[in-house]
Amino acid sequence: MKKIILTGDRPTGRLHIGHYVGSLSERVQLQNTGAFDEIYFMIADAQALTDNADNPEKVRQNIMQVALDYLSAGIDPTKSTIFIQSQVPALAELTVYYMNLVTVSRVQRNPTVKAEIQQKNFEASVPVGFFCYPISQAADITAFHATSVPVGEDQEPMLEQCREIVHKFNEVYGETLTMPEIYLSKNTARLRLPGLDGKAKMSKSLGNCIYLSDDEKTVQQKVMSMYTDPTHLKVSDPGHIEGNTVFTYLDAFIKPDSFEKYWPEYKNLDELKAHYQRGGLGDVKIKKFLNKVLQEELRPIRERRAYWEERLPEVYEILKEGSAKAAAKAQQTLDEVKASMRIDYFTNDNLLK
Repeated sequence: MKKIILTGDRPTGRLHIGHYVGSLSERVQLQNTGAFDEIYFMIADAQALTDNADNPEKVRQNIMQVALDYLSAGIDPTKSTIFIQSQVPALAELTVYYMNLVTVSRVQRNPTVKAEIQQKNFEASVPVGFFCYPISQAADITAFHATSVPVGEDQEPMLEQCREIVHKFNEVYGETLTMPEIYLSKNTARLRLPGLDGKAKMSKSLGNCIYLSDDEKTVQQKVMSMYTDPTHLKVSDPGHIEGNTVFTYLDAFIKPDSFEKYWPEYKNLDELKAHYQRGGLGDVKIKKFLNKVLQEELRPIRERRAYWEERLPEVYEILKEGSAKAAAKAQQTLDEVKASMRIDYFTNDNLLK
């Protein structure tokens, strides 16, 4: 069996470092291992429209931004296929067929759907398209026979629902679809990065993000404004590590040589934490250290983005060619699905048989 990756993002805004540490950096590493036969990166504009139907221009404008974020993060169009979801017609048809394999109550129990309905204030009036999001996602994954799906931990319920659909389809119509596996980041500190304000999730709508496209000065300003320990009023006060956003970011981004480069007074992060906890270490110093660590991580990303921003027609062609390739692949799967369901009526005069 081929090893295939399918993953993607909704184009509702520029990608931030929460996306990067949660899955994007890991996707780049997986791409560069050479261990996978096919890799697909989907810009999920159709899914973005499920809660942005009244503002399609927002989605349209962000397609190119997400493509630039992908390329700047290190996605290589010679190794991976970047495509736009709405330009792959087979995905919509697969979604329709899968809807018959899922009950309303099952979708309602999906923790991710429940959380996002509440977050978007949809309790009184949930758009059907948004409600069916997990089914659409299953179509995206199975259309490419994906064996691995690198996502953040908040998407685990979505993938579990996809697996249920695959099992049900194969049970009813015969072995047709590939059972996918979730791929979570090996760095547990990176699974869920909080917002700059200490809130549980970094979110574009909350404005508590550091974007991959932010310039050096903006990143510095955002780091210096980060939430730390509200009880740490004086430098001499003992500080708390738990819930301290600055230390959470250091856990995620620190490298073996970070202290040697930027703060040789300490050997490692444990030593820095111990000093902070016993008192005598100010938040400003730690933020300045974090800023240096982050700037090092983001510098090559900024450089690649500047390169591609000067070559937008090339980015356009990457998306166009990738979408055509993805459409052909998904159509093959749709043909297989229709054959298994025996609704390929006009193939080889099947309706007469």
